[in-house]
Amino acid sequence: MSVLTDSLAAKPWYREPWPWLLMAGPFAVVVAGFVTLWLAIRSDDGLVADDYYKRGLAINQTLSRAHRAAQLNLSARITFGADVRSVRVAVAGNHALPDTLRLQLVHPTRSVADQSILLHTVTPGVYAGDLIALVAGRRVVMLEDVARTWRLAGEASSEAQASVVLVPQ
Repeated sequence: MSVLTDSLAAKPWYREPWPWLLMAGPFAVVVAGFVTLWLAIRSDDGLVADDYYKRGLAINQTLSRAHRAAQLNLSARITFGADVRSVRVAVAGNHALPDTLRLQLVHPTRSVADQSILLHTVTPGVYAGDLIALVAGRRVVMLEDVARTWRLAGEASSEAQASVVLVPQ
C-alpha cells in the first residue's frame, strides 16, 4: 500500500502542467501588449496634423483660389524629366503669368515626403525646376503662383506617368 500512496502523493504546483498552461495565455497577451507599445512609440505615422482645425477653416480660401484659376482659364502640363530630378511645366491661360511659380508634390499620408519646388521661367509660359527626389507612389500635385491668388491641383503616380495635366476643378 505504500507504493500506491507514494504514486498518488501530490506534486508541488509548479511541477504540474495545468497551471503553466493556464498562465501561458495571459503571459502571451502581456508580451503582445509590450510589442504593440514598442511599435507605437517607435513608428510615428504622422497622419494627423496638429493644426487640423485651422486647415479646415482654410478650405474656403483654397476653393476660392481654384475658382480664380478657372476664371483665368489656366491649365498646365507638368513633365518630369527622364533623370527624375528635373521638372518642366507649360502653363496656358488668358492672364499674364508671373516669373516664378510654386509646384508642390504632396504625399497623401506622409508629410515627410512632401516637396515644394520653385519654378522659374525658361521661355514665356514654360517653367523649370529641380526636384529633390521623386519618391514612388501617388502624389497630389499643386501648382500655384507665389502670391497664392490661384491654384491648379491634380494627382500623379510616379510609376505610371511621365506627365500630368492640371485643369481647374
